[in-house]
Order: sequence, then C-alpha cells, then structure tokens
Amino acid sequence: MTETSLKEMYVGIERDLRALIGNTGVFPRLSAETSLIALLKERHPLISWIGFYWELTPGSRRLWIGAYQGPVACVEIPPGKGVCGASFDQRQTLIVPDVDQFPGHIACDSRSRSEIVVPVSVGQKIVGVLDLDSHSPGAFSEIDRQGIESCLSLIQEMTNSAS
Repeated sequence: MTETSLKEMYVGIERDLRALIGNTGVFPRLSAETSLIALLKERHPLISWIGFYWELTPGSRRLWIGAYQGPVACVEIPPGKGVCGASFDQRQTLIVPDVDQFPGHIACDSRSRSEIVVPVSVGQKIVGVLDLDSHSPGAFSEIDRQGIESCLSLIQEMTNSAS
C-alpha cells in the first residue's frame, strides 16, 4: 500500500467505527473493540493475525488472549515477555519490522515476520494491548501506529469504558 492509501484506509476505518459506535455513550467497549479488529483485518492487506491481550488480574502484568481473528494464538503472555509484554510494560507502541531480531519474541505463528503492538488504556490505566502480526517483513509503519492509536482513542472517547 502507498502512504496515501494507508492513510485513507485509516480515515475510512475511523469513519466506519464512528458510524458503528454512534454517540450514545452506551455502546459496550468490548463490542467496539471487536468491531475494530474486524475492520482492520478486513481492510489491511498485510495483517495475518490481530487480537487483544488483557491483564485480567490488575498488577500481574500477565496478559491473556481476548477477541482475535487469525490462527489459534498463544493464550497467555508471561509478565514482560515478547513484544506484547514489552509494549505493556513500556506503555508505548512497539513496531517490530523483523520479529526474529526482537529479544524474547514469542512465536505463536512461525510464519510471523513483523508486528505492531499498541497499549490499550481505560482512563489513564493500561489494561492490555492490541497485537497485529504479518507474514511480511516490515509490514507496519508510523502511519499504522497513528491510525491504530487514533482508533483506540476514539473507542475510549465514545464508549462506556466500564463495559
């Protein structure tokens, strides 16, 4: 995809996410997040797997699989392990162009070549991560980071975050 078409894709995803969620403030967050997964998987041609990992026990740093699309994945990410654990602990998005070069990478899918992981917050608290994998090296860019972070912010603004 060109930079322009990638930016346009994220504009379209955000537009469609707004239309799905509406402005009532009562749309369940889980439903919005699941819809975001579907929109991204359907429209981003390089995504091989996408899903959420959640810290179900506050303070444990142990992440458990949530909604996802793609092949069966790792059910549990130990504290601080892999790209997901590092993103969660560092509270920042990590773009990994070559997963084989990432220390401690967890290979749930041996075909995975690149990854982007974005922390998910409710209010100011990081509660999980959104993980996107690709079978193509260097599949994700700064444009992806901006687009995904913007969609997650939109969900936080427009949903009842207690859901």
